[in-house]
Amino acid sequence: MILYPAIDLKDGQCVRLLRGDMEAATVFGDDPAAQAEAFVAAGCQWLHLVDLNGAFAGRPVNAAAVEAILSRVNVPVQLGGGIRDLATIGAWVEKGLSRVILGTVAVENPALVREAAREFPGKVAVGIDARNGFVATRGWAEETTVQVTDLAKSFEDAGVAAIIYTDIDRDGAMGGPNIEATRALGEAVSIPVIASGGVSRMEDLIALRDTGAIAGAISGRALYDGAIDLAAAIRALRS
Repeated sequence: MILYPAIDLKDGQCVRLLRGDMEAATVFGDDPAAQAEAFVAAGCQWLHLVDLNGAFAGRPVNAAAVEAILSRVNVPVQLGGGIRDLATIGAWVEKGLSRVILGTVAVENPALVREAAREFPGKVAVGIDARNGFVATRGWAEETTVQVTDLAKSFEDAGVAAIIYTDIDRDGAMGGPNIEATRALGEAVSIPVIASGGVSRMEDLIALRDTGAIAGAISGRALYDGAIDLAAAIRALRS
């Protein structure tokens, strides 16, 4: 199982939100590229970036910070937040992004996800963010009546590289991930599922790995707070 260190970008800074609330942001640094380099130095295989401002604006806002990271690290990088058209996807792929994460458009314009997956093979992931099993969109501000598993299954034949599943109520709360819901999703679809939200200690990572149904896990606050030692976690997950 791959551990994806998270760098959430708000106003050019590294932050973590509590349950997706932009007003409940903790700033962890003002040099995202330096933070990315530190994660790479610890041995990470991937980086997970989120343009938080972009998720609300519907367009890239923290592009300068993302480009700085891409210029300074040599591991694959995935990015979500405000990516809602083919032109933006193509521009990010051209700049060296390894994977774009489509969230809101997966609900509002699923045909775009399918077109993007065909045009950029292996470079399109679907972000499914949920409260109580129902998908939320537009920076988690809008709740839908779409169920997580139904949305995921609808992309089974689309060539999507991964599904990033976030339990919003767990995100940033350091209370542990929703292992059962994530396991159920991983077992319900053939697309690799990456867990996000609440991964706060080594035991969480081991429990996710041991389900045998989850391909990766994203962690942010726990790495910044030191609750998870990144280098030790990577070693453990490789063994």
